Amino acid sequence: MLAALSELFQRHGPPDHIRSDNDAGFTANSLRDWLGRIGVKRLYIEPGSPWENGDNYSFTGKLPDELLNAEIFYTLTEAGLVIERRRIPYNTIRQHSSRGYQPPAQ
Repeated sequence: MLAALSELFQRHGPPDHIRSDNDAGFTANSLRDWLGRIGVKRLYIEPGSPWENGDNYSFTGKLPDELLNAEIFYTLTEAGLVIERRRIPYNTIRQHSSRGYQPPAQ
């Protein structure tokens, strides 16, 4: 992961900050240390505050139940294609009650 981010930052420059959860799911100490060494600030979503990133919480909360637990992936490419095929309609077609029955993309 660090190699991919390093390449991305070299190509486009590092961001001012990266926002992430501040919970047990974000335990990448080497990533946090590396970001600190290159001067990228870390902003955290407050625990129990999914409204700070509601689209992501909704998508990642439903993804395991609705897709990942029902599929067997034999390659990363296959997983990426299946997940993308799920993500596009979820964000562009599916109505969301919290958005006035509009898709997030609108």
